[in-house]
Amino acid sequence: MDSISVLNIDLFQKGKNTSDFYFSRVQNHLIVGHRHLEKAHRHDFYATILFTKGSGVHEIDFQKYDVSAGSLFFMSPGQIHSWELSSDIEGYLFFCLQDFYEMHYVNQKLRNFPFFGSVNFPRKLQLNSEELYENINLFLAVEKEYHTQNIMKNGLMLSLMSQIFINSTRRFSRDFDNLASSASLSYFKHYQEFETLVEENFTKEKSIVFYSDLLKISSKHLNRITQTVVQKTATDVVTERVILEAKRMLMYLDESLVEIAFRLGYEEYSYFVRVFRKTSGLTPTQFIKKYKS
Repeated sequence: MDSISVLNIDLFQKGKNTSDFYFSRVQNHLIVGHRHLEKAHRHDFYATILFTKGSGVHEIDFQKYDVSAGSLFFMSPGQIHSWELSSDIEGYLFFCLQDFYEMHYVNQKLRNFPFFGSVNFPRKLQLNSEELYENINLFLAVEKEYHTQNIMKNGLMLSLMSQIFINSTRRFSRDFDNLASSASLSYFKHYQEFETLVEENFTKEKSIVFYSDLLKISSKHLNRITQTVVQKTATDVVTERVILEAKRMLMYLDESLVEIAFRLGYEEYSYFVRVFRKTSGLTPTQFIKKYKS
């Protein structure tokens, strides 16, 4: 049985008539949602969080990120996260359901933004002082509109959100030169298609030929795409997705290691252990001891 909490956006709305979007100051959010946020959990919505003061550690899918003024985080539905934050923490956050954004932007999908579209993409962007000031103003504008009943309220909030997402994509591309060229951006779209197929099939299919056939490209070209976008082979992308799910299951499912291995498509438990250790540096048992301690 799954023991990890899956939080939905309604938990934080407190009677609001809009259940597909939520905005709050971080310090207020921690007070309102304390009983839900005190341990690792996952969401069924997209989350954007900007820290403006304080410090701490934010862990997303077993990757730890330092928190400081200017730390901007993006999380997709299903990701497991937890944090340890200082008492003087301040910032802003907003949550939205996929339909809230995509019903208004028919040709723009949240997954088109690299920080929402790929499990292999960093979830933190560290802003400099000028970028932080710019983002604070955008978040404050979203907050102001969120608390009004003005005509075309959602349209303005969505426009402001898009500015945050687009500016952040450009800043990520500044830090990651491989996303800067138009050719690489085309590769990223193909990579997203690959990751979508992996997400749908990784427990059953681990062969790169399977995925390259569905994409109607050669295995060699698929590897060229993954090496360009995330500096990994296509096999690495599939394997790491399997092991990420294994970590989630090891932490939050009350099942034996053999059962988890079988659910992930490994008939031989010993082979699953070898793959897990090669990818994570730990055996499944060592991983459980490390994180549950």
